[in-house]
Amino acid sequence: MRREGSPWQGLGTVTLKELSDHLSSARMRVLEWLIVLTAIAALYGAIAHVRETTAEDPFVFLKLFTTGRAPLPSFVAILGFLIPLMAIGLGFDAVNGEHNRRTLSRILSQPIYRDALLLGKFLAGLATLAISLVCLWLLVVGLGLLLLGVPPSGPEVARSLVFLLIALAYAGVWLAVAMLFSIVFRSAATAALVALGLWLFLAVLWPMLAPALAAGISPPELPYLIRGLPDPDTLAWTQALARISPNQLFAEAVTAILNPDTRSLGLIFFTQMEGAVIGAPLPLLQSLLIAWPQIVGLAAATIVLFVTGYIVFQRQEVRA
Repeated sequence: MRREGSPWQGLGTVTLKELSDHLSSARMRVLEWLIVLTAIAALYGAIAHVRETTAEDPFVFLKLFTTGRAPLPSFVAILGFLIPLMAIGLGFDAVNGEHNRRTLSRILSQPIYRDALLLGKFLAGLATLAISLVCLWLLVVGLGLLLLGVPPSGPEVARSLVFLLIALAYAGVWLAVAMLFSIVFRSAATAALVALGLWLFLAVLWPMLAPALAAGISPPELPYLIRGLPDPDTLAWTQALARISPNQLFAEAVTAILNPDTRSLGLIFFTQMEGAVIGAPLPLLQSLLIAWPQIVGLAAATIVLFVTGYIVFQRQEVRA
């Protein structure tokens, strides 16, 4: 049977309705306060550390994002931990919740196709995450101005805005994962547990498994073992396997953008250092070129996961 009209009819209505639900939900309030309080604690330690150790640094404002003080990690490290929780919390019951409330058939009986419904839910979740990240960014800028008394420079603002986009792409990956599992599993609890389990595996266990797998694929050669040096081929495989995790891609991309001294995210050879001025910061465009593969990887993962969920959702039977 051929469909009539645009498949995106009702997209705006679904997006605005879901966005309103997210912003007014008690779940969102809990997640927001968790992130804000943890971020303030991390920023307080970073500001104290910057005051003690930083003299004349042209990128002192970026230190607020990357500097940590025991026992808390840096602001970026905390976001790398909390963004997946927030994204999974928004998406784990996006579709199966409609099934369980028996409202999905009623929605689809309206002039709204599955295309608009699924994309609207995804865009609403992404918009909610974007609003939260922008608020956190403004919090960092405001606290930096108040407590450091130094306004950010133009390059610092530009780099921090690029960091925002990278964080949003990272959040999109986990939102797409959560929505995929909400489509596959009818139980919201099962979808949440599987999504959290996958996140813990990729964030905690995979970095430990990647070196062992790399050593099995490309064992270190004897001369390197005798000298106690790492084998370049084994290291290359380790980095390639580690980058399967979105957490690793996010960490590498953020390192390149927020640390202008970063010249490579992989193995560095002597030929790459020819003509380099040690300690000289790179322009933003050069840092973007370094982080570009990681940024593209995050965006591609989001698209692939969403398309997979879209295909599964289109083939599912919806009953009243």
